[in-house]
Amino acid sequence: MKPGIVVHTLEASRKVLSDENKFKLAYPETHLIATQSPLINVSSEEHKRFRRLITTPILGYNSLAKFLDPIESIVIESLEEMASRSTKQPVMLIKETMALSLRVIVHIFIGSYHHHNTIQKVQHLFGAIDEASFSWPINFPGFPYYKALKNRKKVEEIVKSIVEERKLMIKNGSEVTEKKDLVDILLEVEDVDGRKLKDEDIVNMLMAFSFAGHLTTATALMWSMVYLTKNTLVLKKVKEEQEEILKSRPSSQKHLSMEEIKKMVYLTKVINEVLRIIQWAIPFCRKATTDVEINGYIIPKGWSVFIWQRDYHRSPEYFPNPEEFNPSRWDNNDNTKGGAFFPFGVGTRICPGRDLSKIEMFEQINPECPLSYMPAPMPKDNCLGKVTKVTME
Repeated sequence: MKPGIVVHTLEASRKVLSDENKFKLAYPETHLIATQSPLINVSSEEHKRFRRLITTPILGYNSLAKFLDPIESIVIESLEEMASRSTKQPVMLIKETMALSLRVIVHIFIGSYHHHNTIQKVQHLFGAIDEASFSWPINFPGFPYYKALKNRKKVEEIVKSIVEERKLMIKNGSEVTEKKDLVDILLEVEDVDGRKLKDEDIVNMLMAFSFAGHLTTATALMWSMVYLTKNTLVLKKVKEEQEEILKSRPSSQKHLSMEEIKKMVYLTKVINEVLRIIQWAIPFCRKATTDVEINGYIIPKGWSVFIWQRDYHRSPEYFPNPEEFNPSRWDNNDNTKGGAFFPFGVGTRICPGRDLSKIEMFEQINPECPLSYMPAPMPKDNCLGKVTKVTME
């Protein structure tokens, strides 16, 4: 067992997450199968260089606008399929939202130029990687970790071939459409010294974003549907907001726009409340690079430091009646006073996909089903339920 410490004060937690000189990222070996990202196991300066390279193509609503049409199409198609299957038998909502979120992420990276079969193959291979991420690191046939390592290699080969294909197309002057995949954009960006991302960096980014993004997004989607079902007044307000946006849409406009997303003020509050109330079992993990004094205590060099954002998200000190699902608590910014709400992290290591995760009628069959809590809270029946298509008035 490696020694570690849990930090329970907000000030100390934010200090640990923000100080990259004294604390570096440190996660279990199995968790790193899919997260060997150039944003993780590098120095602070190199990390900043990578962030500068990817900030423009990935972060911010304006940058994400180019991916909005395929995201909308995938979500609509997936919901239609769920509703169709629900007429015959209940669906496992968490399985459905996991498939949906991973499909979106993979499509954003490589979707425009490759067949549906390739995307499906990557999704299938990633399933085993998910399963092994919280298992024992036993690299022997028959164990999840062994299978996950094999699958990672297969995904790497697929993505490497795609990167090589795109590089060759660019070299030969082949025309690239305006709506580029993210792999195209990452191949083009360069820092102030003219350096570009290495091929292996791009491959690792796909792996890291897919792993880090699809489970959290899928869980948030599942609980959003559950909480909206259980809170009819909240659902009514969300529906009314969407109807108003559609009524003001020009007749020539057929698809969702970033301007419309910015108008979804109440829906944003609902999403914030879902992210606040979900009790993630995986903490932020850091390791002290030197002896560090915090609040009069010494954290020895090499010790692991664990921070659970749920300690603050569920604290009555920052969120009155914390167990209550109440989107109206976000009517003003007092709830973020002191930085108590940080579902995507803190500092330069904040999740690069935090904006993407926000772009995305359910009847739960067993509402009293007990929950499991690893790695995230979810019903043990995988949220068995029925999806029904409704029309906007």
